[in-house]
Amino acid sequence: MEKVTYDLHTHSALSPCGDNDMTVNNMLHMAVLNGLQVFAITDHNSCKNCPAAMEVAKDLPLDLIPGMELCTSEEVHVVCLFPQLDNAMAFDAYVHDRLPAVENQPEIFGEQRILNAADEIIGYEPYLLINATTISIEEVGGLVRHFGGICYPAHLDKSSTSVFSNLGYFSADWGFGAVEFADRARVAEFAGRIPGFDQLLVLHSSDAHYLWDIAQGENFLFCNNFRQALGLY
Repeated sequence: MEKVTYDLHTHSALSPCGDNDMTVNNMLHMAVLNGLQVFAITDHNSCKNCPAAMEVAKDLPLDLIPGMELCTSEEVHVVCLFPQLDNAMAFDAYVHDRLPAVENQPEIFGEQRILNAADEIIGYEPYLLINATTISIEEVGGLVRHFGGICYPAHLDKSSTSVFSNLGYFSADWGFGAVEFADRARVAEFAGRIPGFDQLLVLHSSDAHYLWDIAQGENFLFCNNFRQALGLY
């Protein structure tokens, strides 16, 4: 088995809370400089910077997985990853129709920049992306699988926008095959509250909003095929 370094939860300048220096080129080249082998851009409720990122990744020694951090109707964050760009963009269109039509106020929340492969701004997402969608935690697992992807709850140990902070419990009925923790030292604290924990893949990612937050090789899996280990085919 091979040691594979990864960061599967990062935010580009499309996320209103993402720094404007989080362009697709800056992010992907920083990932390579940091020794990462697998990377994902997971903006809030959108995949619209994934096309540019996938174009840039063609020339880099990096397996880029297109993704999104979905905010459910309960305001729980869920990382969604897809095998191909087409899957991600189909899911993006589905989610956009289930996002409240609330205009972003960039002077308050930050710009939501849509970029091309040269890091040029080609548009702005008008709806505020950090709002909750109408998609519930009960339906998200099956929904993402319908679009060919996999998903799992983000930062379970976080004091907001997590399963435990917002719902207080974890259900096996949701159908997740993995979980994410921000702090690996807190995994044991939550393990007993997660049914079937021993059968779940435990992941750690940076949730980077700034270039210096992108993982530097501290997160890794020993596996023969990283995508297969995720259940992503």
